[in-house]
Amino acid sequence: MRWTGRTAAWLLSTTLITVSAAMAQSANSLRTSSPGSPLSLEEVIRKVQQKNHERAEALRQFQSTRIYRLKYLGFPGDRDAEMVVNVSYQSPGKKEFSIVSQTGSKFILNHVFRKLLEGEQEAAENGNEHRTALSPDNYEFRMDSYAVSPAGGEYVLEVTPKSDNKFLYRGKIWVDAKDFAVTQIKAEPAKNPSFWIKKTEIEHRYEKVDGFWLPLENHSESVIRLGGRATLTIEYKDYKVVATHPLDELPKGDEKPLLGRIPPPSSSSQQ
Repeated sequence: MRWTGRTAAWLLSTTLITVSAAMAQSANSLRTSSPGSPLSLEEVIRKVQQKNHERAEALRQFQSTRIYRLKYLGFPGDRDAEMVVNVSYQSPGKKEFSIVSQTGSKFILNHVFRKLLEGEQEAAENGNEHRTALSPDNYEFRMDSYAVSPAGGEYVLEVTPKSDNKFLYRGKIWVDAKDFAVTQIKAEPAKNPSFWIKKTEIEHRYEKVDGFWLPLENHSESVIRLGGRATLTIEYKDYKVVATHPLDELPKGDEKPLLGRIPPPSSSSQQ
C-alpha cells in the first residue's frame, strides 16, 4: 500500500472524532430509554449538555504532552513512526504545539502527524465545530443500556450519523451517570475516506483530571484491502490544569459548544 493524502485524511478524521459539543434536545432524534436505566434518553442528553457547558466554561488553560504512534504492516513494506508533542491550550480555543522529538518514517511524520495537528485548528474553524458536534443536528441517539462498573453507573448510547461527513462516526458512547461526561467511544467512521481502507475500528478513552474529563488514549485500527493493517494511537499524559473559572460564578445564558476538539478532538471538557 502506498501512503497517500487520502490515507492521511482518514487518519486525521479518526482522531478528530470528539464528544466536545453541545447536545440540544430534538424530538425526532431521541428514542425511548432502556429498561432499568434511572433516566430517560432525553434527560441524559439534557444533563450532558448542561454539564459539558459548565466544564467548558470553567476550563481556561491547561498544558499536556501527547505521544503519536503509527505502525503499518503490509505491502509494499512495513513503516512506523513516533512523535512527542507538548500542547498548551488557552480558552476559548487557542492551541500551541511544540514538537519535542520525532523518529521513524518521514512520510508519516510529515504527512500524517503534522496533518493531525493542523486538523485540530481546521475542526474549530469555519463552522466545522457545529457540523461535527455530537448533537441531534448530526446524530440520532438510542439508549442501549445502563451498566454498573466499579467506577459507578454508565449510560451506553448508540449513535448514528445523519450524513457521511468524514468527521462523524457510528457506534457506541459511554456516559458517566454522575458527571454526565462521555468516558469512552467505540465506533467506525461514517464515511470510508479511501478505497484502500477496508474497515476501521476506533476506540477513544477519557480520564478525569482535576474535575475535567480529558482524553487519555485514542486508538484506531484499519484493515487494508491489499492485506495490510495500520494502527494509530495517541497517548495523552502529564496534564497540568493552569487556570479555571469557578462554576458558581459562570454567567448564565445560552449553552455553547465545548472547548476545542480532539479529538480535539474532540472535555466534558473533552479536548
